[in-house]
Amino acid sequence: MFDYTARPDLLQGRIILVTGAGRGIGAAAAKAYAAHGATLLLLGSNEDNLNLIYDEIEAAGHPRAAVIPLNLETAQPHQFGELAAMIESEFGRLDGLLHNASIVGPRTPLEQLSGENFMRVMQINVNAMFMLTSALLPLLKLSDDASVVFTSSSVGRKGRAYWGAYAVSKFATEGLMQVLADEVDGTCAVRSNSINPGATRTAMRAHAYPGENPANNPEPEAIMPVYLYLMGPDSKGVNGQQFDAQ
Repeated sequence: MFDYTARPDLLQGRIILVTGAGRGIGAAAAKAYAAHGATLLLLGSNEDNLNLIYDEIEAAGHPRAAVIPLNLETAQPHQFGELAAMIESEFGRLDGLLHNASIVGPRTPLEQLSGENFMRVMQINVNAMFMLTSALLPLLKLSDDASVVFTSSSVGRKGRAYWGAYAVSKFATEGLMQVLADEVDGTCAVRSNSINPGATRTAMRAHAYPGENPANNPEPEAIMPVYLYLMGPDSKGVNGQQFDAQ
């Protein structure tokens, strides 16, 4: 496990947006960031799930979060611009962006992977992620210390059979992280890095590995040290790097 202990006020006063914040790793990250002082913008497609996380953050006495229902599969480019305008109007800037939302799609040989399924995975995992990054970058540049964290995978670093669209999307994720890192390097107070969460006890993992015993994998809360490190000031100057949560 990544060795890092976050001080209680690590993210005090920071405004952080998390995609896929309604469950799994996204929900754990949102709650961890809020517990360390951040104001969370919870983005996801299931408003009920987002409201549950909002309520948990509120009940714990952390800074009040904001719920942003947005379906990344169907979102149009103009909606990302509207989201950025809303955030600027309400909060004035953005200090952190965690790209967590993604889908696995069918695990099948490339030969049997339909174009529709390939495009759906790429739309959610890559296209929407790019459009969100592009729309929010001006707000991140208004921060004194901003971090963009991309969620990768072991199959986004070395391709494996039957991981098809998901693996390709995670290679693209690493590429987007590296291009952004090179562009912001030395030009502004934004940094860009990626995390491979590893095997974690989530619904997405259970779907991808139906024969696996979920109890053998750590809970999402257990892998939060690297998420906190990269979102806080202790990682200032760290840019263009690949991290493993485990």
